[in-house]
Amino acid sequence: MKSFALLFLVVICGVGALGQKLKPKKRSNGEEIKFRTKTKDVCTMSISGDDEEMKLRIECKSQGMSYWCEFTGKPSVCRAFRNNPKIYWNQIAAELRKIPHACESTEVLKTTMCQKAPPEALMKQIAAGVEPEDVENQEKSIQKTSLRGAEQGPENETEAMKLAREHCWESLHGFCSYIIGIFRG
Repeated sequence: MKSFALLFLVVICGVGALGQKLKPKKRSNGEEIKFRTKTKDVCTMSISGDDEEMKLRIECKSQGMSYWCEFTGKPSVCRAFRNNPKIYWNQIAAELRKIPHACESTEVLKTTMCQKAPPEALMKQIAAGVEPEDVENQEKSIQKTSLRGAEQGPENETEAMKLAREHCWESLHGFCSYIIGIFRG
C-alpha cells in the first residue's frame, strides 16, 4: 500500500511539474530567511521594498540580548539579481553565517553574483541597535512556542510542506504534504 501511495505521489508531482511555467524563483516582500551566525546567534532576514529600493532588516538573538540592523540598496540594477533574486538573498545569508555578529563589521553586504554591478546595487547599512532581552517575555515566548509545537504536530509536517512546495503543483501542496507526512511518519 505504501509503495502504491508513493508511486501515486510521484506521478502527481511529475504531472504538476509539467504544467508549471518556467519562471525565476523570486523572494517575495516580507519573506523571511532564518540563519545562524558563526557564534550561533539566531537571526532572521526580512526583505521589503520594490525594484527601485530594497530594504533588508536583520534581527538576531544572542545570549540574553537582541540586536538588529537595516540595509538599503538597489540590487535590481544588477542583472544577475533580476534573473534570480533568491540566489542573491541566499548569498547574503551565507556571508552573514560566516561572521560572529550579523550587524557588526558589515556596513556593506556584497555577493559574488553582483561583483561587477554599480555601487548603488550594494546593500548599505543605514541603522542598527541592541536591546537587552526581557527575561519574563523570553519565558512567555518559550511557552508559546511549545504550545504552537503541540498544535502543529511533529516537525516533519513542516519539512513535508517544504518538499510539497518544491515538487508539487501549488494547488496540491496540502495533499502532497499530507502524503509525505505519512511516509516520514
